[in-house]
Amino acid sequence: MVERTFNFIVNGGEATGGPPIGPALGPLGVNIMSVVATINEMTAEYKGVPVPVDVTIDTDTKEHKVKVGMLSTFALITQAIGIAKGSPTPNTEYVGNLTFEQVMNIARRKRDGILASTLKSAVKEIVGSCQSIGITVDDHPAMEVQSLILAGEYDSVLTEAA
Repeated sequence: MVERTFNFIVNGGEATGGPPIGPALGPLGVNIMSVVATINEMTAEYKGVPVPVDVTIDTDTKEHKVKVGMLSTFALITQAIGIAKGSPTPNTEYVGNLTFEQVMNIARRKRDGILASTLKSAVKEIVGSCQSIGITVDDHPAMEVQSLILAGEYDSVLTEAA
């Protein structure tokens, strides 16, 4: 059994049999549309957002496996708000607002890809990204939310089981 792995960046839920997937997999004789359908099914929740995808092909059986990679914190935040880019002056001009629950959901999704040892520290990292993008959290500047987290204001919801 010989396996080959290919790395692609595709727009979530919008992969096609064209470049880059078709030309890379075509010479292997695999059913490209089946691979594309699997990719689109697995990335549907990231509609329109660039997503890293690994496709592993068994060159003997022509079977495929798809693994969806981790999105960047920026991509998760902008997807949650529905914006394309951050603020040109993030400390004075805000381009969106996240609820604290949305921040916690992003922190949970990113948890395996960041060095945070607790949910609380993961949330602080996501709030820090909000600061640099120009995003408020619960209608408060991110720096203010960081201070509230440090003061223990969110401890009741920042449990590992939450």
